[in-house]
Amino acid sequence: MSKHWTLRLKTAPALRLDLRALQPSALAALSHDEAARLPVLHGNERTSAGDWFDLSFTDAETPALTLQGDLSRGDRIGWCLAGGTVHVEGDAGDYLGAGLQQGAVHTSGHAGVLAGCEMRGGRLEVAGNVGDFAGAPLPGSMEGMRGGVFIVRGHAGERLADRMRRGSLIVCGDAGDFAASRLVAGTVAIGGRPGAHLAHGMRRGSVVCFGTPALAPTFNPMQGDHRVIWQLLSRDLARLAGPHSPFAGLPARQPRRWAGDLGAGGQGELWCLA
Repeated sequence: MSKHWTLRLKTAPALRLDLRALQPSALAALSHDEAARLPVLHGNERTSAGDWFDLSFTDAETPALTLQGDLSRGDRIGWCLAGGTVHVEGDAGDYLGAGLQQGAVHTSGHAGVLAGCEMRGGRLEVAGNVGDFAGAPLPGSMEGMRGGVFIVRGHAGERLADRMRRGSLIVCGDAGDFAASRLVAGTVAIGGRPGAHLAHGMRRGSVVCFGTPALAPTFNPMQGDHRVIWQLLSRDLARLAGPHSPFAGLPARQPRRWAGDLGAGGQGELWCLA
């Protein structure tokens, strides 16, 4: 038998909170007092979880953690999560689900910058918007998202999926400039309007978007029968995003297909639905 912990924020922090130590698997083996002593950085000040949260738990089949309150200043929630489930009832800060390996991270609100950066597996879902560099590399790194499923129900900021290598990243709303820039591989789908410079410098992978974006001249229209691969791709996106998403009816629609970015090898593909 494991534990489902619930941590309710007592008061809004004046500075950023580093919550990387709050892991479902680690909490499952701790008593109430031990969990309350877990380290939480408040700016550069060393504090503990009990200073900021009211803690309680119930028995559960698998490790789980629920965070309640406005955690828009709570960073690194689900940091490198290797199992279990983390649910945020409210907004989350920066680096939500960064380095996610296994398990699931969900938030009912918005998330800050670098959400899902360098995630390798599992499922990350944000009910609201995400900031810049979602699914991108950590600062100074060369590889972005490397696996798993990342779903944003709202809008995304700039540099979405920059240098992404693997996995599926689905945004139901709009995306900022340079979405899927320098894409190495994987699938990026945008249900709203993409910003400028879509898929700039992409090497491989697939990008799906709605509307007719302004493309660089290094993207060329592709001819031929692509119905089979479109059915495989569209059904997968519809399944992952769910029945109430903009992608639910994709298999019944016929997109236009471009090859590119020819300036970076030209092995990627861009699907656009008018």
